[in-house]
Amino acid sequence: MSVTLSTLERVVSEFERNFVDHAELGASVSIWWNGVEILSLGQGWCERERLRPWTETTLVPVYSATKGPAAAALLLALDQRGLGPQTRVVEVWPGFPNAEASFAQLLSHQCGLAALDQRASIWNHEEVVAAIEAQAPSWPLGQGHGYHPRMFGALVEEPVRRLTGLRLGEFFQREIAGPMELEFWIGLPEELHPRVATLYPGKADKSDLEQGFYKEFHREGSLTRRAFFSPRGVHAVQEMNTPSAWSAGFPAMGGIGTASGLAKFYQAAIGTLESPLNSAVRAALGRLQSQADDRVLLRETAFTCGCQMDPVDGAGIKKRRLYGSSVEAFGHPGAGGSHGFGDPSSGLSFAYVMNQMELSVFPSAKCTAMIDALYAP
Repeated sequence: MSVTLSTLERVVSEFERNFVDHAELGASVSIWWNGVEILSLGQGWCERERLRPWTETTLVPVYSATKGPAAAALLLALDQRGLGPQTRVVEVWPGFPNAEASFAQLLSHQCGLAALDQRASIWNHEEVVAAIEAQAPSWPLGQGHGYHPRMFGALVEEPVRRLTGLRLGEFFQREIAGPMELEFWIGLPEELHPRVATLYPGKADKSDLEQGFYKEFHREGSLTRRAFFSPRGVHAVQEMNTPSAWSAGFPAMGGIGTASGLAKFYQAAIGTLESPLNSAVRAALGRLQSQADDRVLLRETAFTCGCQMDPVDGAGIKKRRLYGSSVEAFGHPGAGGSHGFGDPSSGLSFAYVMNQMELSVFPSAKCTAMIDALYAP
């Protein structure tokens, strides 16, 4: 695949159209190709009051787009101890409630620990770990998967602490982000707080709340609702606009960075940029582990060790294109619209971050139109 000037012009046109047609407030897009950043744009405002212009160096929380970098941290920590995705979790975390589960199954949302029966606060890691150890899985191992939107954080944090003696965000910064000079943090230093843009929640349409995922999300007691409320705390967008949340380093949803930093991470993840991510870590991030009807998201999803891919049919044809045209591409979106991925077949990586959220757990047309433009013939 070749990226031409006209290709980039199409992407820029879609990016600018977001501010005209889709009520974008502030946003950045970054594209890397074979080790070089070929597009970096920032536009708009960090607040509705237009106090600070948004630039390509503006930092913003990206919610679940954090999961790819967090997974890389766990995979690297395992690798440094001579372990890997097929290692059983109990070999590192003896209290883990499923003795047969591997790290590959944990990272691909197969362990049935998407929701807790015990109340536990996201601010108290030890309390969440105790609740996990007392939790009966919601489905048997080997019978599909269900997205762990918030529980993923503690499930990757605890093994990293046991393997390294560090919090996951500290290990990520020391071993991955620091050496690569990534503008991406899982636990933002206080001196960088002034660079963070304000997030604004999306608005729900009545029709959205009456069907599919959102119907289950609002149904008391449903697995979908329980998953998005386990563990408790930091549920409102305004809570993510606080310095305490920026510094907390929640591995499932607390990453903060630039589009360039996120796209650069995926450039390393596909091996086109020298980095601490060795071939074993890269292979795990990009290898499909499970494709099934998702018990939490209520649509077909496909997971690697920590990332998502587009599901394919029996003939290997993509069923949707959130990650471009390549079946090898992998990455992870964030609630409200952030998105990042890498494509080993083309050498491309892409990221989009913004502060006017939408009511969506998957990338919307604001993002997918740019991806389609990037991959258009």
